[in-house]
Amino acid sequence: MIKITLASGSPRRKELLASLGVDFEVRTKPIDESVGDAQPPHEAAQYLARLKAQAFEKDVQPHELIITADTVVIHDHKILGKPQNKAHAQQMLLALSGNTHEVVTGVCIYYQHKYEVFAETTQVVFKSLTTQEVNYYIEHYQPFDKAGAYGIQEWIGMVGIERIEGDYYNVVGLPLQKVYTRLKAIAPEIWG
Repeated sequence: MIKITLASGSPRRKELLASLGVDFEVRTKPIDESVGDAQPPHEAAQYLARLKAQAFEKDVQPHELIITADTVVIHDHKILGKPQNKAHAQQMLLALSGNTHEVVTGVCIYYQHKYEVFAETTQVVFKSLTTQEVNYYIEHYQPFDKAGAYGIQEWIGMVGIERIEGDYYNVVGLPLQKVYTRLKAIAPEIWG
């Protein structure tokens, strides 16, 4: 029987994976998540997802399937990470205001000594946000654990996003359709 491990501390990823109807446990290991300038922005999420999976390589249990993921926000060919403080969050959100950016989630599935690494990209279009809207969001939602300083499922997504092109769940943190398709191909017995 396959044991599924989600190697992510993200409560959003935990909720999303649970919604696929699979039993899993959460285990995390700290890794250095910095990516150098040599890493192309669109490849960073896959690189980090694989790095997170490699941290489990030495102590993976028999029949254990590891799922890792990393989400990056790319604006103006640069990665916007998690904001360091309120001023940094404000700077990020004002940069996204009135513009289109990309959200890339890289996923790695490690099973039976094989890595399956893939990514999903979603285009997100923000309306022009006022400084008051940005400050309200930061004060009430504290988006300091979110790439790009926002969560699409929160207030700012409801009032600020004009449209998206691509997978909504990808922006939340896990491209569910692709994850389901890959898991079903790798281990169809998961869904009996």
